[in-house]
Amino acid sequence: MSANSVIKWIDQTFDYCVQLVFYVAVILKNSFEKINVWIFYFIRSLLSLTRFIKIFRLRMKINFIFD
Repeated sequence: MSANSVIKWIDQTFDYCVQLVFYVAVILKNSFEKINVWIFYFIRSLLSLTRFIKIFRLRMKINFIFD
């Protein structure tokens, strides 16, 4: 599988990430699709939630300082 955009570094990054996911799938004895689900559904959701909580806490801190 290879990316086919005009920007070379984006193609290289995409190709590297796809190969990495395939490698992880082989190591964990899972399919490429299952690894994608874990990455984009569970891990990304967890990171987004963590980021939201951190931003909320920082905003509360700023509001406390300036009130």
